[in-house]
Amino acid sequence: MDKRISSPDDGIANLRDGMTILMGGFGLCGIPERLIDAVWRKGTKDLTIVSNNAGVDGAGIGLLLQNRQVKKMISSYVGENKLFEQLVLTGELEVELNPQGTLAERLRAGGAGIPAFYTPTGYGTLVAEGKETREFDGRQFVLERALRGDFAFIKAWKGDRMGNLLYRKTTRNFNPMMATAADYVIAEVEQLVAPGELPPDQVHTPGIFIDAIFEGGPYIKRIEKRTVRKL
Repeated sequence: MDKRISSPDDGIANLRDGMTILMGGFGLCGIPERLIDAVWRKGTKDLTIVSNNAGVDGAGIGLLLQNRQVKKMISSYVGENKLFEQLVLTGELEVELNPQGTLAERLRAGGAGIPAFYTPTGYGTLVAEGKETREFDGRQFVLERALRGDFAFIKAWKGDRMGNLLYRKTTRNFNPMMATAADYVIAEVEQLVAPGELPPDQVHTPGIFIDAIFEGGPYIKRIEKRTVRKL
């Protein structure tokens, strides 16, 4: 089945105000840049974004925050975006912070059809406020709900027209589980290759999970925080 689309704008034609989007990536690595740009152009509002990071000022999800298109962020690490901080402190943006492993497992559970699970992470902290807790074998656990989205935006290194994906290094964080946990999954890839070019035992996300795919390059390799040594 040929799942190629001509542009990211075509892929989000059915995106509406108030929807939830899962966005893969880790820091600035493996983020769906072209799809984020398409949402920015479309101007869709009141979005809930599930992403490990909140982008940086002027790039990634930071563009959507700048344009006031995001109502809520469900994230783990958000410390590199000054605008994000300002919007939260002024009440313009709702945020739900998750321990990083809990966020990953909530997404994995959503893709596996598991509605909720117990984890010891966060017990006795603000993370557990208002949530059910239970003791197992003498240890306290917190009940966490699974996460799913209306859309998932996935970024991979290589993919074929059937949607089979291969991630490279850190880009494998969060993208694979998000690809299983949304009603409509769009993948943007750096290289779109012919079927058969991806070794079967190296396919990280099978095409069955992908609804649409396109080649999004060329990409700029951004550095989130540059550190240099003085000579």
